[in-house]
Formats: sequence, structure tokens, C-alpha cells
Amino acid sequence: MRVAMIGTGYVGLVSGACFADFGHDVTCVDKDAAKVGALARGEVPIYEPGLTDLVAANTRAGRLKFTNDLAGAVKAADAVFIAVGTPSRRGDGHADLSFVYDAARDIAGALSGFTVVITKSTVPVGTGDEVERIIRETRTDAEFAVVSNPEFLREGAAIQDFKHPDRIVVGSDEPRAREVMSELYRPLYLNRSPIMFTDRRTAELIKYAANAFLATKITFINEIADLAEKVGADVQEVARGIGLDNRIGSKFLHAGPGFGGSCFPKDAVALLKTGLDHDAPLRIVEAVVAVNDARKRAMARKVAAALGGELRGKTIAVLGLTFKPNTDDMRESPSIPLITALQDMGAKVRAYDPTGMEHARPLLANVAFCKDAYDCAADASALVIVTEWEQFRALDFARLKKVMQRPVLVDLRNIYRAEEVMRHGFAYESVGRAKK
Repeated sequence: MRVAMIGTGYVGLVSGACFADFGHDVTCVDKDAAKVGALARGEVPIYEPGLTDLVAANTRAGRLKFTNDLAGAVKAADAVFIAVGTPSRRGDGHADLSFVYDAARDIAGALSGFTVVITKSTVPVGTGDEVERIIRETRTDAEFAVVSNPEFLREGAAIQDFKHPDRIVVGSDEPRAREVMSELYRPLYLNRSPIMFTDRRTAELIKYAANAFLATKITFINEIADLAEKVGADVQEVARGIGLDNRIGSKFLHAGPGFGGSCFPKDAVALLKTGLDHDAPLRIVEAVVAVNDARKRAMARKVAAALGGELRGKTIAVLGLTFKPNTDDMRESPSIPLITALQDMGAKVRAYDPTGMEHARPLLANVAFCKDAYDCAADASALVIVTEWEQFRALDFARLKKVMQRPVLVDLRNIYRAEEVMRHGFAYESVGRAKK
């Protein structure tokens, strides 16, 4: 099939490359000419394992193209995806849909023959209705159907998620549109990937509800971690004990410094706003947002406690800046408020991340960015693990002890065992586990 993908951000680029890998003819559209040129040369602007090779292979095969010509791409397409950003709107927290609506107007002017217009961006309930209205008002003669097809891609595992999904949600009551969507995803049928057909508004709500529920699981186990520390229990064993119940499941029950990223924080807030707009306040989600925001800065107090409560003049080494491993995404990362709070307490901060430092530099002032974990630890009074990169899972503690001013490890991801670290002469602080 012929596919136009409007937007070459994270979702658009991954989706476009994967559809091309299925054998479809995909044209990715972006207004940024420099970005289009770079992508055509195989230069991928985001870090996602396997994506550069996937883009290069399908570009060479002629199945994946990049262009600024939206009208040409849409005119030739059977299916047009809207995969533009929906950031939080400044001032009120609602999802900013201006890019979605601009895309809808541009698409309307180029439609030729029956075309399925698919919203891939994460959008509030009712956005598909507005997209349909915009297109119909712009082109009264157009023959089209608007479909909601939310993405469920984890950064760092997006290609695997696209090709082996838990589910594919398609929101449309139009039979021809459902046929087109079935054909687009037909290569996945061998994997028995369940396609769930529903109405458009339900599909839009499924995406927000899923993200809010996962954020709730994270926040729940983080609060249990605080209790575990007070009563002398082990939150990892608690998580295992409840996660073995198949009604609960083990995923997203890892205590840490709070959730971040491009989805959970903004989508939780957008869902809250939708609830308020429809006189259906979501008190649980409201608490999740508040608790998570407070937790990120609270981790700085944990670092201070590990050093006797005083950070002024001390150097703190921070390992991991991105919100999770295997990405360069700094959006809403717990490292940002943590580092800011450490600096507010008078600490000097050194930091290292395998991929995120280029994006971190504009966000973090007065931070010394280092070449590796050991350079980062030099002269530090404490080493803080914020992101659980594999590179940090087998640190040489003897080497660290030689370069650090004080052997203190604050492990905010619980990737080490206390006994192991203390055997090397380190003081050890973790999350949700009693002090040894």
C-alpha cells in the first residue's frame, strides 16, 4: 500500500520505517528541509536501537522516502498518518493540538480519491471528530475516513513493539477504512497480533487510559517503597510478591525516582484536563501526577541524608540523565529536578550519560559533563545512579573508591545488592530497602 507519514519525530519515523519494512511504499513528510535531507542521507536524529539500520535498508530498497512535498505524498497515498507532536499547552496543561489541526488542513487540500486519514499522535477524546470537521469544511468534495490508531511504542524497544505488538487498536466504524487498516497491518497476522476494532472516541481514550494506568503502577510502588524503608521491608520482594498475582502483573513495579519521558507526564495531565472538561474528575490520576512531581526533588534529600544531611560545597556524581536507558530522550527526566535540587542545596554536580548529554546540556546549567562513569566519579562525595544503563550494572568499585573523595553510592534504581557494594567499603543507599 502507499502510505504518507506526516511528521518524522519519534513515532512517525519508527512507524514509517516499520511499515516500509513490511513492504509498503512509505513517504515521510516533514517541513524541515534540513531534517529531510539528513534523513535521506541516512542520518537519524534520535537514538533508538536498530532504527538507523532499518531506515538505511528501506531507503536503499526504495520503499522509504523523505520529502517536504506534503501535497504530492498525500495525493498518491491510500493511507495518510498524522504523527506530529502534541505537547502540553503552555499555561493550562491541555494537549496542544495545533500541529494536528494544521496537518489536517494541509492534508485536506491534497486528497485525491478515497483516502484513510489516521491519527497516530496521542490526542484527547474527540480530536478525530474535529479532524474530520476540518477536512470536510476545507474540502467538501473529498472522499475520506478519519481513523484513530494510537501508538504503544516503548522508547528503547520501539521496533520490537511495532513488529510484535500486544494489540493494535483501530478506531473507526467505516467498513472501507477498516479494510485498509487490516491490509496495512496484515504482515503481523503471522504473529497473531490482535487487532481491536472499536469506535474512534474509545480508541482515543484507550491510549490515555493505558498510560495513566502504567503511571499509577509506578507511583504506587514508589509510595510502597517509602513505607518499606520506614518499616524495614524490601520493596523489591514486595513487588515480586504482588507481581506474581496475574491480576496485577510484574511490569512497572520497579521503585525508583519517579516516571518521566515524553508520554506519561503530559498524557496524565491531558487526561486530567479532559476529565475536568467533562465534569468527571480523575482523583487517582491527579494524585499520581502530584506524587510523582514531588518525588523527583525528594530524591535529592535522600542523597543529602547519605552524606549526613549537608551537601554545601560537596561534589555529587550523577550517572544517567535520560528518563530511561536505550534512549537519548531527556523530556521530563527525573535527573533534571534531582540535579536542580542538589544544586539548590549547594552541591557541585558532575554527570555522565551514554547518549543523553547533548540534549542535557541546554537543560542543566553549571553541570560538569564527563567522558565516562569514572571520570564522573572523580573527587565526588557520592555517586548517584539515576538511570539503569547496562554500562552502570558492573561498575569497578575498587577503581571508583580510588578516585572518589568518599565511597558513597546512592542507587536510585536498586541495581546492586547492599552486601555486594558494602563489601568494597562503600556506604550504600537504595530505594525501598532497609539500611544495612
